Amino acid sequence: MLTQPTVGMLHPGSMGVAVAACAAPNAAAVLWCTDGRSPASIARAERFGLEPVPTLQELLDRSDMVISLCPPAAAEDLAREVAAHRFEGVYVEANAINPERSVRIARLLEATATVVDGGVVGSPPVRGKTPTLYLSGPAGATACVEEVFVGTNVLTKVLGTDVGQASALKLAYASFQKTSRVLVALSVGLAREHGVDQELIDVASRRTDSYLSEPEYIAKTAARAWRWGPELEEAADTLAAAGLPPEMLRAAASTLARWNDSKDDGELTLTDALNQLAQP
Repeated sequence: MLTQPTVGMLHPGSMGVAVAACAAPNAAAVLWCTDGRSPASIARAERFGLEPVPTLQELLDRSDMVISLCPPAAAEDLAREVAAHRFEGVYVEANAINPERSVRIARLLEATATVVDGGVVGSPPVRGKTPTLYLSGPAGATACVEEVFVGTNVLTKVLGTDVGQASALKLAYASFQKTSRVLVALSVGLAREHGVDQELIDVASRRTDSYLSEPEYIAKTAARAWRWGPELEEAADTLAAAGLPPEMLRAAASTLARWNDSKDDGELTLTDALNQLAQP
């Protein structure tokens, strides 16, 4: 890998922009494409110091490595667009998608690019938080990604050489972590209906590491439901492909859909979130 590679980020949401900023100390430049992006995206990218370029073509022409972090539903369409431009560098597919989709994306790009499968576990790397970017794929390419983040708040770990391993780990963790948050909302909502919600929280607080002792997180879950629901659908597809029952994760995704109108609402209260959950 070049000592100072140029890195392109597609597209800088709250996770992507923070991950991209961590790459900056080890990169010649960190680029993002402004075409079609919202004012909020532009402001976020400016705040984190990413370098804007007007077109995807320019980003791909200048980049040695591209990191894709976008809503799961858009991952393959974005990869097709990149493939159409015949990108020749390392393509890090870091979205929360199932392993089969990661393999399809690798095949889309294999004529010109090298694909690394990635999965971010943890919160965005801001205010001292240190998520781990799990990687799988060709050894030389995963090493390049590791070098980009060495000494930063994005930790890296290579799982193996098969595309799909990192995606599988991400969704396996998400299946528990995100579904558990949904179950907390249902449990607290049920208890509140009968006037015993505080008692439920007191009971849970006597146990260690119980999400039930963190009811304040329900509002955050509601604000993130628009992203978590599709991710759980991806995880459900993975379970089905393995012959395991996907119904619980599909039900959790359906529950999250009741909060779709609260997208990124930082002012949402616990009471608001539980009231919305009780509405069809």
